[in-house]
Amino acid sequence: MASSSSEGAKAPRDRISAKSTADPILRNALRYTISAKEYETLHKYIISRSKVLKRNAPAVAKVEKLIQRPGRDDYNASAVRASLRLFLATGAALKAWGAISERFLGRNKVRGKRTPLWKSTNLRLSLSLSTILLLHRILFRFFTRLRAHLLTPEARPFRQRNKRTSKTLTSSLAPAIGASLAGFALAVYPSDQLRVTISIYALSRAAEFAYNHAEEEGWIWGKEGSRRERPWWWGSWLLFPLTSGQLLHAFVFDRDCFPKAYGDFILKNSPEYIQHRPADYPSNLPWPSTYDIVDNLAEMARLNYPPFVSPILFPNTPTLPASLSIISPITSPRTPPHNIPYLRHAPPLRPILLAHLPYLLDPRLPIPNPLLHPRLHHLLHPLIPRLLPRTPQHAQQTRLPNPTLQHLCIRLHRHLLGRDLPLAIPLTQKLRRQARGQFLYSARTSLDSLWKVGRKRGWWKGIRGGDVWVFVASLMVINLVYERDARAVSSAVVRRGVSCLRAEGGRDCVVEEKKRIEEEKRGS
Repeated sequence: MASSSSEGAKAPRDRISAKSTADPILRNALRYTISAKEYETLHKYIISRSKVLKRNAPAVAKVEKLIQRPGRDDYNASAVRASLRLFLATGAALKAWGAISERFLGRNKVRGKRTPLWKSTNLRLSLSLSTILLLHRILFRFFTRLRAHLLTPEARPFRQRNKRTSKTLTSSLAPAIGASLAGFALAVYPSDQLRVTISIYALSRAAEFAYNHAEEEGWIWGKEGSRRERPWWWGSWLLFPLTSGQLLHAFVFDRDCFPKAYGDFILKNSPEYIQHRPADYPSNLPWPSTYDIVDNLAEMARLNYPPFVSPILFPNTPTLPASLSIISPITSPRTPPHNIPYLRHAPPLRPILLAHLPYLLDPRLPIPNPLLHPRLHHLLHPLIPRLLPRTPQHAQQTRLPNPTLQHLCIRLHRHLLGRDLPLAIPLTQKLRRQARGQFLYSARTSLDSLWKVGRKRGWWKGIRGGDVWVFVASLMVINLVYERDARAVSSAVVRRGVSCLRAEGGRDCVVEEKKRIEEEKRGS
Protein backbone atom coordinates (compact mmCIF):
# COMPACT_ATOMS: atom_id res chain seq x y z
CA MET A 1 0.00 0.00 0.00
CA ALA A 2 2.85 2.33 0.83
CA SER A 3 4.48 1.66 -2.52
CA SER A 4 1.24 2.27 -4.43
CA SER A 5 0.65 5.51 -2.59
CA SER A 6 4.18 6.67 -3.31
CA GLU A 7 3.69 5.84 -6.99
CA GLY A 8 0.39 7.75 -7.00
CA ALA A 9 2.07 10.74 -5.41
CA LYS A 10 4.94 10.53 -7.86
CA ALA A 11 2.74 10.59 -11.01
CA PRO A 12 1.32 14.10 -10.49
CA ARG A 13 4.85 15.41 -9.90
CA ASP A 14 5.93 13.89 -13.22
CA ARG A 15 3.01 15.49 -15.01
CA ILE A 16 3.72 18.85 -13.41
CA SER A 17 7.42 18.71 -14.28
CA ALA A 18 6.65 17.65 -17.84
CA LYS A 19 4.21 20.52 -18.23
CA SER A 20 6.71 23.02 -16.79
CA THR A 21 9.33 21.70 -19.22
CA ALA A 22 7.01 21.85 -22.22
CA ASP A 23 5.78 25.38 -21.60
CA PRO A 24 9.19 27.10 -22.01
CA ILE A 25 9.88 25.10 -25.16
CA LEU A 26 6.49 25.98 -26.62
CA ARG A 27 6.85 29.58 -25.51
CA ASN A 28 10.29 29.97 -27.12
CA ALA A 29 9.18 28.18 -30.26
CA LEU A 30 6.27 30.59 -30.64
CA ARG A 31 8.35 33.66 -29.74
CA TYR A 32 11.00 32.89 -32.34
CA THR A 33 8.44 31.98 -35.01
CA ILE A 34 5.61 34.48 -34.81
CA SER A 35 4.70 37.55 -32.79
CA ALA A 36 1.47 37.97 -30.86
CA LYS A 37 0.18 40.61 -33.26
CA GLU A 38 0.96 38.44 -36.27
CA TYR A 39 -0.72 35.43 -34.69
CA GLU A 40 -3.80 37.54 -34.03
CA THR A 41 -3.92 38.53 -37.72
CA LEU A 42 -3.34 34.92 -38.79
CA HIS A 43 -6.08 33.70 -36.46
CA LYS A 44 -8.52 36.37 -37.69
CA TYR A 45 -8.17 35.72 -41.43
CA ILE A 46 -7.19 32.04 -41.69
CA ILE A 47 -7.54 29.97 -38.53
CA SER A 48 -10.98 31.28 -37.51
CA ARG A 49 -12.40 30.40 -40.94
CA SER A 50 -11.59 26.70 -40.63
CA LYS A 51 -13.40 24.58 -38.02
CA VAL A 52 -10.56 22.06 -37.83
CA LEU A 53 -7.88 24.70 -37.35
CA LYS A 54 -9.98 26.69 -34.94
CA ARG A 55 -10.61 23.60 -32.78
CA ASN A 56 -6.95 22.53 -32.65
CA ALA A 57 -5.11 25.85 -32.69
CA PRO A 58 -4.57 27.76 -29.42
CA ALA A 59 -6.56 30.89 -28.74
CA VAL A 60 -5.11 34.35 -29.25
CA ALA A 61 -5.15 35.12 -25.53
CA LYS A 62 -3.23 31.94 -24.72
CA VAL A 63 -0.59 32.67 -27.34
CA GLU A 64 -0.18 36.20 -26.04
CA LYS A 65 0.25 34.84 -22.52
CA LEU A 66 2.88 32.36 -23.67
CA ILE A 67 4.83 34.80 -25.85
CA GLN A 68 4.74 38.07 -23.95
CA ARG A 69 7.15 38.40 -21.09
CA PRO A 70 6.83 41.69 -19.19
CA GLY A 71 10.16 43.42 -18.68
CA ARG A 72 11.96 41.27 -21.25
CA ASP A 73 13.43 42.51 -24.53
CA ASP A 74 12.10 40.87 -27.69
CA TYR A 75 14.80 42.20 -30.07
CA ASN A 76 16.66 38.90 -30.56
CA ALA A 77 13.43 36.98 -31.09
CA SER A 78 12.32 39.55 -33.67
CA ALA A 79 15.66 39.23 -35.49
CA VAL A 80 15.34 35.45 -35.61
CA ARG A 81 11.76 35.73 -36.89
CA ALA A 82 12.84 38.09 -39.67
CA SER A 83 15.71 35.83 -40.74
CA LEU A 84 13.45 32.76 -40.76
CA ARG A 85 10.93 34.54 -42.96
CA LEU A 86 13.65 35.66 -45.34
CA PHE A 87 14.97 32.09 -45.48
CA LEU A 88 11.56 30.65 -46.31
CA ALA A 89 10.65 33.44 -48.75
CA THR A 90 13.88 33.22 -50.75
CA GLY A 91 13.75 29.43 -50.76
CA ALA A 92 10.20 29.43 -52.10
CA ALA A 93 11.01 32.12 -54.67
CA LEU A 94 14.06 30.23 -55.96
CA LYS A 95 12.06 27.02 -56.15
CA ALA A 96 9.28 28.74 -58.08
CA TRP A 97 11.78 30.42 -60.41
CA GLY A 98 13.40 27.07 -61.16
CA ALA A 99 10.04 25.54 -62.06
CA ILE A 100 9.09 28.52 -64.25
CA SER A 101 12.46 28.43 -66.01
CA GLU A 102 12.16 24.75 -66.81
CA ARG A 103 8.56 24.90 -68.00
CA PHE A 104 8.26 28.23 -69.78
CA LEU A 105 11.78 29.54 -70.47
CA GLY A 106 13.19 26.34 -71.91
CA ARG A 107 15.90 25.72 -69.33
CA ASN A 108 17.02 22.10 -69.35
CA LYS A 109 16.37 20.13 -66.22
CA VAL A 110 19.50 18.83 -64.55
CA ARG A 111 19.40 15.06 -64.58
CA GLY A 112 21.62 12.49 -62.97
CA LYS A 113 22.64 11.92 -59.38
CA ARG A 114 20.56 13.96 -56.97
CA THR A 115 22.50 16.67 -55.12
CA PRO A 116 22.45 16.37 -51.31
CA LEU A 117 20.26 18.92 -49.56
CA TRP A 118 23.13 20.57 -47.76
CA LYS A 119 24.89 21.13 -51.11
CA SER A 120 21.85 22.68 -52.79
CA THR A 121 22.65 26.15 -54.14
CA ASN A 122 19.12 27.38 -53.44
CA LEU A 123 19.35 26.28 -49.82
CA ARG A 124 22.76 27.83 -49.33
CA LEU A 125 21.73 31.11 -50.93
CA SER A 126 18.66 31.34 -48.68
CA LEU A 127 20.78 30.43 -45.66
CA SER A 128 23.42 33.00 -46.59
CA LEU A 129 20.97 35.87 -46.99
CA SER A 130 19.04 35.05 -43.83
CA THR A 131 22.27 34.74 -41.85
CA ILE A 132 23.45 38.14 -43.09
CA LEU A 133 20.19 39.68 -41.92
CA LEU A 134 20.36 37.99 -38.49
CA LEU A 135 24.02 38.81 -37.83
CA HIS A 136 23.67 42.39 -39.05
CA ARG A 137 20.80 43.09 -36.66
CA ILE A 138 22.55 41.47 -33.71
CA LEU A 139 25.92 43.12 -34.37
CA PHE A 140 24.39 46.54 -34.96
CA ARG A 141 22.59 46.46 -31.64
CA PHE A 142 25.60 45.02 -29.83
CA PHE A 143 27.94 47.78 -30.98
CA THR A 144 25.26 50.43 -30.36
CA ARG A 145 24.82 49.27 -26.78
CA LEU A 146 28.58 48.89 -26.29
CA ARG A 147 29.14 52.45 -27.48
CA ALA A 148 26.43 53.79 -25.17
CA HIS A 149 27.94 51.88 -22.22
CA LEU A 150 31.47 53.13 -22.91
CA LEU A 151 30.22 56.73 -22.98
CA THR A 152 28.80 56.52 -19.46
CA PRO A 153 30.74 58.03 -16.51
CA GLU A 154 31.23 54.55 -15.01
CA ALA A 155 33.37 53.54 -18.03
CA ARG A 156 35.74 56.49 -17.66
CA PRO A 157 38.58 54.38 -16.17
CA PHE A 158 38.41 52.02 -19.17
CA ARG A 159 38.54 54.96 -21.59
CA GLN A 160 41.61 56.34 -19.85
CA ARG A 161 43.44 52.98 -19.89
CA ASN A 162 42.52 52.12 -23.50
CA LYS A 163 42.38 55.41 -25.38
CA ARG A 164 42.67 54.07 -28.92
CA THR A 165 40.24 51.21 -28.38
CA SER A 166 37.70 53.41 -26.63
CA LYS A 167 38.02 56.08 -29.32
CA THR A 168 37.26 53.48 -31.98
CA LEU A 169 34.34 51.86 -30.14
CA THR A 170 32.76 55.16 -29.10
CA SER A 171 32.79 56.58 -32.64
CA SER A 172 29.38 57.30 -34.11
CA LEU A 173 30.32 55.08 -37.06
CA ALA A 174 31.32 52.06 -34.95
CA PRO A 175 27.90 50.32 -35.12
CA ALA A 176 27.77 50.71 -38.89
CA ILE A 177 31.27 49.28 -39.34
CA GLY A 178 30.77 46.46 -36.86
CA ALA A 179 27.44 45.39 -38.32
CA SER A 180 29.00 45.18 -41.79
CA LEU A 181 31.03 42.18 -40.63
CA ALA A 182 27.83 40.21 -41.16
CA GLY A 183 28.66 40.28 -44.86
CA PHE A 184 31.13 37.44 -44.33
CA ALA A 185 28.08 35.16 -44.20
CA LEU A 186 28.00 35.46 -47.99
CA ALA A 187 30.70 32.77 -47.93
CA VAL A 188 27.97 30.26 -47.05
CA TYR A 189 26.98 30.38 -50.71
CA PRO A 190 29.41 28.53 -53.01
CA SER A 191 31.87 30.54 -55.05
CA ASP A 192 30.30 30.91 -58.49
CA GLN A 193 29.12 33.63 -60.87
CA LEU A 194 26.12 34.67 -58.76
CA ARG A 195 28.32 35.43 -55.75
CA VAL A 196 30.66 37.48 -57.92
CA THR A 197 27.69 39.33 -59.41
CA ILE A 198 26.36 40.18 -55.94
CA SER A 199 29.76 41.50 -54.87
CA ILE A 200 30.20 43.61 -58.02
CA TYR A 201 26.70 45.04 -57.65
CA ALA A 202 27.39 45.98 -54.03
CA LEU A 203 30.72 47.51 -55.05
CA SER A 204 29.13 49.66 -57.77
CA ARG A 205 26.39 50.90 -55.45
CA ALA A 206 28.91 51.66 -52.72
CA ALA A 207 31.06 53.65 -55.17
CA GLU A 208 27.99 55.53 -56.43
CA PHE A 209 26.79 56.48 -52.94
CA ALA A 210 30.28 57.41 -51.76
CA TYR A 211 30.69 59.69 -54.78
CA ASN A 212 27.29 61.29 -54.09
CA HIS A 213 28.30 61.97 -50.50
CA ALA A 214 31.72 63.34 -51.49
CA GLU A 215 30.11 65.62 -54.06
CA GLU A 216 27.48 66.79 -51.58
CA GLU A 217 30.15 67.62 -49.00
CA GLY A 218 32.20 69.54 -51.57
CA TRP A 219 35.20 67.22 -51.43
CA ILE A 220 35.40 66.89 -55.22
CA TRP A 221 33.95 69.86 -57.07
CA GLY A 222 33.11 72.21 -54.27
CA LYS A 223 29.66 73.10 -53.07
CA GLU A 224 27.05 74.86 -55.20
CA GLY A 225 27.92 78.48 -55.83
CA SER A 226 31.68 78.02 -55.48
CA ARG A 227 34.16 78.67 -58.26
CA ARG A 228 34.95 75.00 -58.78
CA GLU A 229 31.53 73.63 -59.73
CA ARG A 230 30.98 70.36 -61.54
CA PRO A 231 31.16 70.72 -65.35
CA TRP A 232 27.91 70.21 -67.21
CA TRP A 233 29.38 67.35 -69.24
CA TRP A 234 30.55 65.33 -66.24
CA GLY A 235 28.49 62.30 -65.30
CA SER A 236 28.11 58.54 -65.30
CA TRP A 237 27.65 58.58 -69.07
CA LEU A 238 31.46 58.87 -69.38
CA LEU A 239 31.66 55.25 -68.25
CA PHE A 240 29.68 54.05 -71.25
CA PRO A 241 32.27 54.57 -74.02
CA LEU A 242 35.00 52.93 -71.94
CA THR A 243 32.93 49.98 -70.79
CA SER A 244 31.36 49.44 -74.20
CA GLY A 245 34.80 49.40 -75.78
CA GLN A 246 36.06 46.87 -73.26
CA LEU A 247 32.99 44.68 -73.69
CA LEU A 248 33.26 44.76 -77.47
CA HIS A 249 36.96 43.86 -77.26
CA ALA A 250 36.21 40.98 -74.90
CA PHE A 251 33.33 39.83 -77.09
CA VAL A 252 35.62 39.56 -80.12
CA PHE A 253 38.89 38.38 -78.56
CA ASP A 254 37.90 36.74 -75.24
CA ARG A 255 34.33 35.58 -75.67
CA ASP A 256 34.65 33.11 -72.78
CA CYS A 257 35.04 36.18 -70.52
CA PHE A 258 31.89 37.83 -71.87
CA PRO A 259 28.39 37.18 -70.43
CA LYS A 260 26.77 34.68 -72.78
CA ALA A 261 23.21 35.96 -72.29
CA TYR A 262 24.28 39.49 -73.16
CA GLY A 263 26.18 38.25 -76.23
CA ASP A 264 23.21 36.24 -77.47
CA PHE A 265 20.95 39.26 -77.02
CA ILE A 266 23.31 41.49 -79.01
CA LEU A 267 23.70 39.03 -81.87
CA LYS A 268 19.99 38.34 -82.03
CA ASN A 269 19.25 42.04 -82.44
CA SER A 270 22.09 42.89 -84.83
CA PRO A 271 21.24 41.32 -88.20
CA GLU A 272 22.75 44.27 -90.07
CA TYR A 273 26.15 43.73 -88.46
CA ILE A 274 26.29 39.93 -88.24
CA GLN A 275 24.85 38.88 -91.57
CA HIS A 276 22.67 35.79 -91.64
CA ARG A 277 22.27 33.38 -94.51
CA PRO A 278 20.17 35.02 -97.26
CA ALA A 279 16.86 33.38 -98.06
CA ASP A 280 17.83 32.79 -101.69
CA TYR A 281 21.30 31.47 -100.92
CA PRO A 282 21.85 27.88 -102.22
CA SER A 283 21.40 25.33 -99.46
CA ASN A 284 24.30 23.19 -100.68
CA LEU A 285 26.83 26.01 -100.17
CA PRO A 286 28.36 26.74 -96.75
CA TRP A 287 27.65 29.93 -94.83
CA PRO A 288 29.61 31.07 -91.77
CA SER A 289 27.84 30.86 -88.47
CA THR A 290 27.35 33.84 -86.19
CA TYR A 291 30.37 33.15 -84.02
CA ASP A 292 32.49 32.24 -87.05
CA ILE A 293 31.98 35.80 -88.28
CA VAL A 294 32.96 37.23 -84.88
CA ASP A 295 36.03 34.99 -84.67
CA ASN A 296 37.13 36.17 -88.11
CA LEU A 297 36.88 39.77 -86.97
CA ALA A 298 39.43 38.91 -84.32
CA GLU A 299 41.56 37.10 -86.88
CA MET A 300 41.54 40.18 -89.14
CA ALA A 301 42.91 42.24 -86.26
CA ARG A 302 45.62 39.65 -85.54
CA LEU A 303 46.66 39.77 -89.21
CA ASN A 304 46.81 43.59 -89.03
CA TYR A 305 43.90 43.92 -91.47
CA PRO A 306 45.36 42.44 -94.66
CA PRO A 307 44.27 43.98 -98.01
CA PHE A 308 41.17 42.62 -99.69
CA VAL A 309 41.18 41.77 -103.40
CA SER A 310 37.85 41.51 -105.14
CA PRO A 311 37.38 38.09 -106.78
CA ILE A 312 35.13 39.71 -109.38
CA LEU A 313 37.76 42.11 -110.63
CA PHE A 314 40.73 39.79 -110.07
CA PRO A 315 39.49 36.19 -110.31
CA ASN A 316 42.99 34.67 -110.44
CA THR A 317 44.33 36.53 -107.41
CA PRO A 318 44.01 35.24 -103.83
CA THR A 319 41.16 37.12 -102.21
CA LEU A 320 41.74 36.54 -98.51
CA PRO A 321 44.32 34.78 -96.35
CA ALA A 322 43.61 31.11 -95.74
CA SER A 323 42.60 31.73 -92.12
CA LEU A 324 39.78 34.03 -93.33
CA SER A 325 38.44 31.80 -96.07
CA ILE A 326 35.38 30.82 -94.02
CA ILE A 327 33.85 34.28 -94.54
CA SER A 328 34.38 34.28 -98.30
CA PRO A 329 30.61 33.80 -98.94
CA ILE A 330 30.11 37.25 -97.39
CA THR A 331 33.09 39.07 -98.90
CA SER A 332 33.04 37.63 -102.42
CA PRO A 333 29.69 38.61 -104.02
CA ARG A 334 30.21 42.39 -104.17
CA THR A 335 32.94 44.83 -105.16
CA PRO A 336 33.77 47.35 -102.45
CA PRO A 337 35.23 50.79 -103.09
CA HIS A 338 38.12 50.05 -100.73
CA ASN A 339 40.52 47.23 -100.05
CA ILE A 340 40.19 46.79 -96.28
CA PRO A 341 38.39 43.54 -95.41
CA TYR A 342 37.03 44.87 -92.14
CA LEU A 343 35.20 47.67 -93.96
CA ARG A 344 34.21 45.25 -96.66
CA HIS A 345 32.84 42.95 -94.04
CA ALA A 346 30.90 45.77 -92.38
CA PRO A 347 27.30 46.34 -93.52
CA PRO A 348 26.62 48.91 -96.24
CA LEU A 349 25.30 52.34 -95.30
CA ARG A 350 21.79 52.06 -96.68
CA PRO A 351 20.78 48.94 -94.66
CA ILE A 352 22.12 50.65 -91.54
CA LEU A 353 20.01 53.73 -92.21
CA LEU A 354 16.91 51.67 -92.90
CA ALA A 355 17.53 49.56 -89.81
CA HIS A 356 17.86 52.53 -87.50
CA LEU A 357 15.03 54.67 -88.85
CA PRO A 358 12.42 52.96 -86.62
CA TYR A 359 14.59 53.75 -83.59
CA LEU A 360 14.40 57.48 -84.18
CA LEU A 361 11.29 57.31 -82.03
CA ASP A 362 10.72 55.29 -78.91
CA PRO A 363 10.72 51.62 -80.01
CA ARG A 364 7.66 50.99 -77.86
CA LEU A 365 5.60 53.08 -80.30
CA PRO A 366 3.92 50.77 -82.84
CA ILE A 367 4.00 53.11 -85.87
CA PRO A 368 7.02 55.47 -86.09
CA ASN A 369 6.84 55.93 -89.87
CA PRO A 370 4.35 58.89 -89.98
CA LEU A 371 7.26 61.10 -88.96
CA LEU A 372 8.62 60.76 -92.50
CA HIS A 373 5.38 61.83 -94.17
CA PRO A 374 5.70 65.41 -95.50
CA ARG A 375 2.15 66.43 -94.57
CA LEU A 376 2.46 65.18 -90.99
CA HIS A 377 5.94 66.53 -90.48
CA HIS A 378 4.79 69.96 -89.28
CA LEU A 379 2.10 68.48 -87.04
CA LEU A 380 4.49 66.08 -85.34
CA HIS A 381 7.40 68.50 -85.13
CA PRO A 382 6.37 69.97 -81.71
CA LEU A 383 6.07 66.46 -80.24
CA ILE A 384 9.51 65.30 -81.30
CA PRO A 385 11.46 66.70 -78.30
CA ARG A 386 9.25 64.65 -75.99
CA LEU A 387 9.61 61.43 -77.97
CA LEU A 388 13.28 61.49 -78.86
CA PRO A 389 15.20 61.66 -75.54
CA ARG A 390 15.50 57.89 -75.09
CA THR A 391 16.18 57.10 -78.75
CA PRO A 392 19.98 56.76 -78.70
CA GLN A 393 19.72 54.95 -75.37
CA HIS A 394 17.42 52.23 -76.72
CA ALA A 395 19.29 52.01 -80.00
CA GLN A 396 22.64 51.47 -78.31
CA GLN A 397 21.18 48.91 -75.94
CA THR A 398 19.57 46.85 -78.71
CA ARG A 399 22.36 47.04 -81.27
CA LEU A 400 26.04 46.20 -81.18
CA PRO A 401 28.02 48.95 -79.45
CA ASN A 402 28.76 51.13 -82.46
CA PRO A 403 30.75 54.36 -82.09
CA THR A 404 29.04 55.88 -85.13
CA LEU A 405 25.47 55.20 -84.01
CA GLN A 406 25.09 58.31 -81.86
CA HIS A 407 26.46 60.50 -84.65
CA LEU A 408 24.22 58.75 -87.17
CA CYS A 409 21.10 59.37 -85.08
CA ILE A 410 21.92 63.04 -84.62
CA ARG A 411 22.61 63.51 -88.35
CA LEU A 412 19.31 61.88 -89.27
CA HIS A 413 17.42 63.94 -86.70
CA ARG A 414 18.93 67.12 -88.14
CA HIS A 415 18.18 66.09 -91.71
CA LEU A 416 14.54 65.20 -91.01
CA LEU A 417 13.64 67.86 -88.46
CA GLY A 418 15.85 70.79 -89.34
CA ARG A 419 18.61 72.59 -87.48
CA ASP A 420 16.33 74.58 -85.20
CA LEU A 421 15.50 71.58 -83.01
CA PRO A 422 17.39 71.91 -79.66
CA LEU A 423 19.11 68.55 -79.64
CA ALA A 424 22.54 69.52 -78.38
CA ILE A 425 22.76 70.15 -74.65
CA PRO A 426 19.17 69.84 -73.24
CA LEU A 427 18.40 66.54 -74.95
CA THR A 428 21.82 65.06 -74.17
CA GLN A 429 21.62 65.97 -70.49
CA LYS A 430 18.14 64.49 -70.15
CA LEU A 431 19.21 61.36 -71.89
CA ARG A 432 22.16 61.00 -69.59
CA ARG A 433 20.01 61.33 -66.48
CA GLN A 434 17.47 58.78 -67.70
CA ALA A 435 20.09 56.27 -68.83
CA ARG A 436 22.17 56.27 -65.66
CA GLY A 437 20.98 52.78 -64.76
CA GLN A 438 22.10 51.47 -68.15
CA PHE A 439 25.49 53.16 -67.79
CA LEU A 440 26.07 51.60 -64.38
CA TYR A 441 24.90 48.20 -65.59
CA SER A 442 27.39 48.43 -68.43
CA ALA A 443 30.11 49.34 -65.93
CA ARG A 444 29.31 46.34 -63.72
CA THR A 445 29.29 43.97 -66.68
CA SER A 446 32.56 45.41 -67.97
CA LEU A 447 34.21 45.12 -64.55
CA ASP A 448 33.28 41.44 -64.34
CA SER A 449 34.51 40.83 -67.89
CA LEU A 450 37.76 42.76 -67.36
CA TRP A 451 38.54 40.79 -64.21
CA LYS A 452 38.10 37.50 -66.04
CA VAL A 453 40.20 38.67 -68.99
CA GLY A 454 42.97 39.72 -66.62
CA ARG A 455 42.98 36.36 -64.87
CA LYS A 456 42.94 34.54 -68.19
CA ARG A 457 45.92 36.49 -69.52
CA GLY A 458 47.85 36.47 -66.26
CA TRP A 459 47.64 40.19 -65.53
CA TRP A 460 46.62 39.49 -61.93
CA LYS A 461 45.72 36.61 -59.67
CA GLY A 462 42.65 36.23 -57.53
CA ILE A 463 42.61 35.45 -53.83
CA ARG A 464 40.44 32.87 -52.13
CA GLY A 465 37.19 34.48 -51.03
CA GLY A 466 38.11 37.83 -52.54
CA ASP A 467 34.54 38.47 -53.66
CA VAL A 468 33.35 38.07 -50.07
CA TRP A 469 35.88 40.65 -48.87
CA VAL A 470 34.70 43.01 -51.61
CA PHE A 471 31.10 42.51 -50.47
CA VAL A 472 31.98 43.21 -46.83
CA ALA A 473 33.88 46.39 -47.75
CA SER A 474 31.03 47.55 -49.99
CA LEU A 475 28.43 46.89 -47.29
CA MET A 476 30.61 48.87 -44.89
CA VAL A 477 30.75 51.87 -47.23
CA ILE A 478 26.99 51.77 -47.80
CA ASN A 479 26.39 51.67 -44.04
CA LEU A 480 28.78 54.56 -43.45
CA VAL A 481 27.21 56.75 -46.13
CA TYR A 482 23.73 55.94 -44.83
CA GLU A 483 24.85 56.87 -41.32
CA ARG A 484 26.42 60.18 -42.38
CA ASP A 485 23.88 61.31 -44.98
CA ALA A 486 21.04 59.05 -46.07
CA ARG A 487 20.23 61.39 -48.96
CA ALA A 488 23.46 60.33 -50.66
CA VAL A 489 21.99 56.82 -50.92
CA SER A 490 20.11 57.69 -54.09
CA SER A 491 18.12 54.43 -54.24
CA ALA A 492 14.96 54.20 -52.16
CA VAL A 493 15.16 50.40 -52.33
CA VAL A 494 18.67 50.41 -50.82
CA ARG A 495 17.60 52.86 -48.10
CA ARG A 496 14.74 50.59 -47.13
CA GLY A 497 17.05 47.59 -47.28
CA VAL A 498 19.57 49.17 -44.89
CA SER A 499 16.73 50.18 -42.59
CA CYS A 500 15.52 46.58 -42.58
CA LEU A 501 19.05 45.33 -41.83
CA ARG A 502 19.07 47.63 -38.80
CA ALA A 503 15.61 46.51 -37.60
CA GLU A 504 14.15 49.97 -38.18
CA GLY A 505 11.04 48.72 -39.93
CA GLY A 506 12.20 49.08 -43.53
CA ARG A 507 11.30 52.76 -43.59
CA ASP A 508 12.64 55.40 -45.94
CA CYS A 509 14.00 58.15 -43.70
CA VAL A 510 14.55 60.55 -46.62
CA VAL A 511 10.91 60.38 -47.71
CA GLU A 512 9.73 60.72 -44.11
CA GLU A 513 11.92 63.78 -43.63
CA LYS A 514 10.50 65.40 -46.77
CA LYS A 515 6.95 64.74 -45.59
CA ARG A 516 7.73 66.17 -42.17
CA ILE A 517 9.17 69.36 -43.71
CA GLU A 518 6.14 69.75 -45.98
CA GLU A 519 3.77 69.31 -43.04
CA GLU A 520 5.67 71.95 -41.05
CA LYS A 521 5.44 74.37 -43.97
CA ARG A 522 1.71 73.78 -44.26
CA GLY A 523 1.25 74.25 -40.52
CA SER A 524 3.20 77.50 -40.50
